[in-house]
Amino acid sequence: MGLIIAFVIAIIVMIAAISKGKVHPFLSIMAVSLLLGLVAGIPLVNTADEDGTVTQGITDVIAAGFSGTFTGIGIVIILGALIGAILETTGAAFKLADMVITVAGNRHPVLVIQLIGWAVSIPVSCDSGFVILDPIRKALVRRTRVSSVAMTVALSSGLYASHVFIPPTPGPVAAANTLGAGNNLLLVMVLGAAVSVPALLGSLFYARYIGQKIQSAEDLRIDETARSYEQIAAGYGKLPDGFTAVTPIVVPILLMALGSAASMAQWTGSAFQISTFLGTPIIALSVGLVFAIGQLSVTEKLKAFYALTNETLKIAGPILFTTAAGGVLGRVIAVSGMAGFITANSQSLAGIGIVFPFALSAILKSAQGSSTVALTTTAGIVAPLLDVLGLASPARSALTVIAIGAGSMTVSHANDSYFWLVANFGGLTADQGYKTQTLVTLIEGLCALAGIILLSLALP
Repeated sequence: MGLIIAFVIAIIVMIAAISKGKVHPFLSIMAVSLLLGLVAGIPLVNTADEDGTVTQGITDVIAAGFSGTFTGIGIVIILGALIGAILETTGAAFKLADMVITVAGNRHPVLVIQLIGWAVSIPVSCDSGFVILDPIRKALVRRTRVSSVAMTVALSSGLYASHVFIPPTPGPVAAANTLGAGNNLLLVMVLGAAVSVPALLGSLFYARYIGQKIQSAEDLRIDETARSYEQIAAGYGKLPDGFTAVTPIVVPILLMALGSAASMAQWTGSAFQISTFLGTPIIALSVGLVFAIGQLSVTEKLKAFYALTNETLKIAGPILFTTAAGGVLGRVIAVSGMAGFITANSQSLAGIGIVFPFALSAILKSAQGSSTVALTTTAGIVAPLLDVLGLASPARSALTVIAIGAGSMTVSHANDSYFWLVANFGGLTADQGYKTQTLVTLIEGLCALAGIILLSLALP
């Protein structure tokens, strides 16, 4: 319990240092991670027990958290940022926004970007999805002059909903298998889609509300958004055609969807290996980058590629380092034993039925930052308790997967790499990130829980 109190104090100190003390988020998060690790009793150096078990020292824990985040999302951020920069330079992002408006109209861009995110994140992780779709979001902001904050929150929440609710993303699939619902993935997908509706509606209303209250760095660039449509189009010179504009985004999505399908269908042999390889986010985005470079050639801007890459790496650097620092904080918390304490005392929550898996998952998510870890850990704890909770039927075990997913999005804050990715790409300060990303994930989770409780009354 003392460790949990220390964690809460550490988060408050970190927020104050960033927002009031104007300390850079990277330095603030790293300092808080180090101090929290020392308070939690993580040893200064690696130690070995009599049986040979090695306990990592604080420096190794920090290094593992930093490098682990880079391994998972670092290259994806760089490739996605480079694709986005090319789409912006060639006018392809503007062309894509124009195509979206032609199909969906320009009256509800916030809803449109949210639904696009929801659809894309079914086969693609929310991190990769945000990086891929961010150029379209920015172009729609310029094209429709709607709030950049509202569009950022809508895209983030749309991606998040399908990421935690709908297979074949890894978290829901792993939880379903643990809870004995692995053979009912179609039912899990249907229930996940149904529960995502109230989550999307709640987050949509909040996105529109908070967009009127907060201005991001993008919103303050009045000179970029005040130009007319014709002026913006003329500024790009030769625009790529629709097919050329869409391929750097659609091809990586299709490749990642293929990799997810191969895993879900349990393909074997060369087909599985090739599909999985191409579906890896790094490879899929690399292929997308090749198509993006083709855009530079088509629009006669290939000579600018070196300077564009150099500038993009400068922009991506702060995003990478801040995101990795969030991974360090999550790693320190995971090693500290806080999750183990919560798990050991989980029986006290077991009398609240379908709310129990939600609550436990939300506690684990808020404590250590990873939605996937919260999903898989909670599923392992809940599995032997399904009978006690009255959740053992096929339909209710599938709904339990969704309840755990709802908890695993509640809430995203400083120890979650997705929080920093959304904040940095959306031009939000850390304080604004708490008012947007953290609160919208709270709203999403609670709205989803309401839908889950209603479904639990009808399911056998």
